Amino acid sequence: MKKIHFIINFFVLAVLIGCANDDLDIDLEGITAPANISALATVTQDNTGKVTFLPKGEGAAQYKINFGDGSPESDYAGVGATISHVYKEGVYKSKIIAVGLNGKTTEVEKEIVVSFKAPENLKVVVANDKLVSNKITVTATADFALFYDVYFGEAGHPDPISANNGESVSYTYQTAGVYTIKVVSKSAAIKTTEHTEEVTAKLVVNPTTSAPAQPGRQAADVISIYSSKYTDLAGTVFYPNWGQSTAFSEFDLDGDKMLNYTNLNYQGIALADDVTIDVSGMEYLHMDVWTADLEKLAIFLISKTKTNGERPITKDLTLNQWTSIDIPISAFTSQSGFTVADIYQLKLDTNPVSGKNIYIDNIYFYKTAAETVSLPIDFESPTLTYTWGGFGNVDASVVTNPNKTGLNVSNKVVKLDKKTGAETWGGASLNLENPFDAAKGTKVKVTVWSPRAGVKILYKMELSTSPKDGNGNPSVNTQVEALTTVANGWEVLTFDLTSAASFGSSIKYDRVILFPDFDKTGLGETYYFDDIKQSN
Repeated sequence: MKKIHFIINFFVLAVLIGCANDDLDIDLEGITAPANISALATVTQDNTGKVTFLPKGEGAAQYKINFGDGSPESDYAGVGATISHVYKEGVYKSKIIAVGLNGKTTEVEKEIVVSFKAPENLKVVVANDKLVSNKITVTATADFALFYDVYFGEAGHPDPISANNGESVSYTYQTAGVYTIKVVSKSAAIKTTEHTEEVTAKLVVNPTTSAPAQPGRQAADVISIYSSKYTDLAGTVFYPNWGQSTAFSEFDLDGDKMLNYTNLNYQGIALADDVTIDVSGMEYLHMDVWTADLEKLAIFLISKTKTNGERPITKDLTLNQWTSIDIPISAFTSQSGFTVADIYQLKLDTNPVSGKNIYIDNIYFYKTAAETVSLPIDFESPTLTYTWGGFGNVDASVVTNPNKTGLNVSNKVVKLDKKTGAETWGGASLNLENPFDAAKGTKVKVTVWSPRAGVKILYKMELSTSPKDGNGNPSVNTQVEALTTVANGWEVLTFDLTSAASFGSSIKYDRVILFPDFDKTGLGETYYFDDIKQSN
C-alpha cells in the first residue's frame, strides 16, 4: 500500500507518491479517479482567438489541456489555475485531463468554437427554482458564441457570472422581487450580443418533497380519485366550471405530479358524467395536503341525490409540510342521516378565508384489509391477489402446485419460467402491502423446486420509495444467495439477511424479488417457489 504525508502545495505527482511520514497517511490506492470534470472556456473579444480554460472537478489535484488543434498539450496547472491558448478560427475538440493524487486520470471532451463573427440568434431561457426561494437559472445559446456573462441586477453585486454557451448558470437573490438581468453572449469577435429582460425572484411556496408513500392495498380495498399508487377512477374532473375564482394546475415535482389550487376559496372535484361511487363499504377518506398559508380546510362529500345533499369535515393543516388526513366515513354519515351510496363530487372550502394556495395528492377512499400481502407468504389466500411482475424475459404466475410431494403439499405456488436466452438478471418481484419487520426474524426461508442441483437462487428485498440507482432500481436494497441441492424436488433454502452488508434491520423493505439461476443466461427452465417466511 502506498502511503504519503499530507502536503498542501506540490509540484509533481511523483514527489507526492514518494513521500511518507508518520504524521498523517493517505491510502492512495483507495482514492477513485477524478469525477464530474468540466471547464469554463472564455475567449477575449479582440479577434485574437485567445481562449482561457478554467478546469474544475472532484478529486483532481491538477489539470492539463489537449487543445485539439494539433499543438502540444499544456503544462500541468493546479486547482483554481487557468490555462490559455491562441486558436485560429474554427471548431475544435479539446480534452480536459484531470489527474488525482494517485495518478489516476479522467478525460472529458469539450467543443471549442472560435469565431470572429458576433454571436447570432441569441436565445435566453429563465426559470425559477422549485426548491429554493429567490433562485433563478439562466440558460443562453447563440450561434458562433463560446460563452456568455449574466448580470443579475441585484444591488451590491455588479460582477457577472459566466457560463459556457448552452450551459446554465444560477443565482439566488437576497430577497424576492423583480430584477433586470442582462445576458452578454460572446465569441472571439470584438462585437458582443446582448439580451435584457425583467425576471421575478419568487419565494418557494410549494412542497420540496413528495407526499408520504402510500401502502400497498388490494384493489377491492381502495377507491382512488387521484394517486399514482392506485388505479384512479377514469374521467374525474379536478377543475369543474363552478364559477369560482380558484386557479388550477398540476404541479410536477421532479416527476411526481400533484394537484395545485391557488387563490382558493372553494373548489370542486367531479367524477365523470353519470358516475357515482358507493363508499359505504369503505372506512376512510384519505388525502395529503401541503400549504404555506392555509390553517384549516373543509372537505365535503356530495351526494347526487339532492335531498341527501352534502356534508363537510374540517381539518387542521400544518404549514410548510405535508398533512396526512384520514377522515372516517362515519364522520360524514353521522351528520343528519347523510348517506354515501351515490357520491359524485367532492368539495374543498377555505371559508371564512380565501385566496390561499394548496397542493393535494393521494385522494382515495379505503378500508382496512382483512389480510394483506406480507411475510409470511404461502399463496393460499382465496381473497388476496399476488401480483408478481416478471422481468428480463422471465414469466411469473401463481399456479396449482404441480408436484405435491415431500416437503410441499400445498395447493398454490408461484411459477417462474426463465425462458431460453433470458437475461442473467431475469426474475420476478412482488410488492408487500405490509413491509418487512426484522423483529420477526432476520432469516428468510423459501421452499424451492428446481430442475437442477447447484443452481444459484438470489433472494432480494427493496425499499421501493428509495432514490433510483444508475439502472433505475431502488438504491436501498439487500440480497443474499443460496444454492439448490436437490433436482426435481422441493427443498427449503435459507437466506441469512445479516450476512449482507447492505442489510438494515430498521429498513421497511416493501418488495420481494426472486432470481432463479442467477448470473446465468436462461436455458428454458421452470422453477417453483412457496412459503416465503421469516425465522430467527
